[in-house]
Amino acid sequence: MFTKLSRKYWRVRKLSSREFKRFTGVKRQTFRLMIRLVKAEQKQKKKPGRPSKLIIEDQILVTLQYWREYRTYFHISKDWKIAESTVYRLVRKIENILIKSRKFSLPGKKKLLDSSLDEDLILMDVMESPIERPTKHQKRFYSGKQREHTLKTQVVFGQKSNQIICLAHSKGKMHDFKLFKNSQTKFHQFLKVIADKGYQGIAKLHNLSETPIKKSKKKKLTKDQKKYNRELNRLRIAVEHVNRRLKIFKILSFPYRNRHRRFGLRSNLIAGIYNYELA
Repeated sequence: MFTKLSRKYWRVRKLSSREFKRFTGVKRQTFRLMIRLVKAEQKQKKKPGRPSKLIIEDQILVTLQYWREYRTYFHISKDWKIAESTVYRLVRKIENILIKSRKFSLPGKKKLLDSSLDEDLILMDVMESPIERPTKHQKRFYSGKQREHTLKTQVVFGQKSNQIICLAHSKGKMHDFKLFKNSQTKFHQFLKVIADKGYQGIAKLHNLSETPIKKSKKKKLTKDQKKYNRELNRLRIAVEHVNRRLKIFKILSFPYRNRHRRFGLRSNLIAGIYNYELA
């Protein structure tokens, strides 16, 4: 006989594969892996402490619900009939276990220097996530492009594998190209890189790199230049699709309310889940 609190998981379990993905943001096999990882971590604990009111499946559902819908801890606590502080602790606990397992780790920027990397083309773009207006140092987070306070995430993506290779983060004011230089991302000499107009000047750092041609006030683009830009944009659209898939989790697209130092951790974890589901 199941407790009242565990019935939610069993209702979610009966959903079709498509509905399960829509509800949680992850596939069933990914959810099952998360259950195994959390259970394995619980068994390793010498002092398990006070047992939680929620079964492990429900704890993972709470975390995914927080990422997927990004409601406040208060509203989620009322939905699950537990304390607000309990939701906060559960989310952090599950996140820490998933990160520690390294099952959802990204390849990392060192992979870009590896000559054995099975990629011919690398795409780069910067994704911006809005934040609540800071009480201090507001100018550091103000993005003139979005006209709001943001956190930036640089996404480096392999076109052949459709996988995210690495991420880099900065405050909203930092220019895209400066973020690239600060991230110290380097590429193998035979690896071709395509980026948007925010990366003007990257050709001086990496020979096999291309960005769209910008028009000036005095001189318009020629037909050949416009054609060249269209061809680049057809290739670049793939990384825009990746950004959209990441932002299915509203924690990356809604105004971020939490402390900024955990934002990078969460975005890397979500990107790692995206990679795992591709594989």
